[in-house]
Amino acid sequence: MSQAFLRDDAEGEMPRRNYALPERDDPDYDRAAARALLEAARVSETQLAERATGYLWGEPRLRPFVEAIRVEAEAAGDDRLEQVARRFLG
Repeated sequence: MSQAFLRDDAEGEMPRRNYALPERDDPDYDRAAARALLEAARVSETQLAERATGYLWGEPRLRPFVEAIRVEAEAAGDDRLEQVARRFLG
């Protein structure tokens, strides 16, 4: 097969998702990044969110935002979001 039809970087390629993140210098970026990581974990796409946000799962800088999201999820009865938030914090 011709190399013209093969992508060298195709291995491990994943579909792109729009996380609607603000600009990196926006004061709410970390809060949005925390939510993006948790929402991605909800559907087993953490790696995509890590690439999109620039933060790895468990990033200490995001802990206060994740804790706030966990409390909201608990109050709303969103067991899955609460579960992934606890996993992030654990």
